[in-house]
Amino acid sequence: MIIDISQEVFSCVVFPGDPSPIMERKNAIKDGDVCNLTAFSMCAHNGTHVDAPYHFIDEGKTIDKVSLESFVGDCYVARHIGDVTEEDARDILARAKEEGAAERILIAGEATVTADAAKVFAEAKIKLIGNESQTVGPENAPKEVHLILLGEGVVLLEGIVLKDVSEGKYFLSAAPLNLAGCDGAPCRAILIR
Repeated sequence: MIIDISQEVFSCVVFPGDPSPIMERKNAIKDGDVCNLTAFSMCAHNGTHVDAPYHFIDEGKTIDKVSLESFVGDCYVARHIGDVTEEDARDILARAKEEGAAERILIAGEATVTADAAKVFAEAKIKLIGNESQTVGPENAPKEVHLILLGEGVVLLEGIVLKDVSEGKYFLSAAPLNLAGCDGAPCRAILIR
């Protein structure tokens, strides 16, 4: 079974202050053009997207330099509401390890990763952490959590849709667009079970 966990781009949630995606129809068959042709513009962090270390670390890797292994492989989906504490992070990691899927963690629900939880995930050397919000850390102060995770090479998958996904092990494919020199990129994230 394939589960699409991506937001639709043009109706997606946008982080406060970021520009919204815009679609422009350049050609239309109904207008006599040979084909339909669409142009669009968007922020690299609109909708379902990934953050590279360069997003918060000037010397960090850009999205085209991050190994695709970070975005593709076994993952563990955990459900949580509210702040993810250090104890919660340890519990999530323990359950993920039991399932053999502790390299990539996706947190379903209205959850915010705290700095203490981020330290646990970073120390565990996971490859990716994802959540449903447009930012992994607190929306009003995301920098500390981003620095902790991205500083250890943990990439972030933000803006995923997990409302109908049960806890457990899945195969994740969330490869970003290959945008040279960029701090992040949109992706089409799917789970396979």
